[in-house]
Amino acid sequence: MAGMFELFIDEDTSFRFRLKAPDGTVVAISRSFPDKPAAVSGISDVREYAGMGLITDLCPEVPHRAPSPTPPVPVVRQSSPSALPPLPVPPRHHNPLPQRDRTGRPWHTPALVDASCAGLVEA
Repeated sequence: MAGMFELFIDEDTSFRFRLKAPDGTVVAISRSFPDKPAAVSGISDVREYAGMGLITDLCPEVPHRAPSPTPPVPVVRQSSPSALPPLPVPPRHHNPLPQRDRTGRPWHTPALVDASCAGLVEA
């Protein structure tokens, strides 16, 4: 099932449209238009350009963060001198998302985005 365009009048009495997914999620909301025919023309433009739209990645490259230094393990004093001290607890590290795929190239380059999205446009 395809998405649906809804025309509506906003709080400033301007015409707008929104694109809704089949499950009812609002995917996009248009700018304001002075009249209804202009809003309908905007829907036509979105239909014409969206299917052929290329993806341009304008996000800055995220630097890889080094793991944080291991915090010191607190020493617990024993009441009995013959008791062994507790073993230190190993630090827990989270695994950040990998920044490179198996080919060694950055995962967010425009070439990879264009290549991975090539099959998404219907001919």
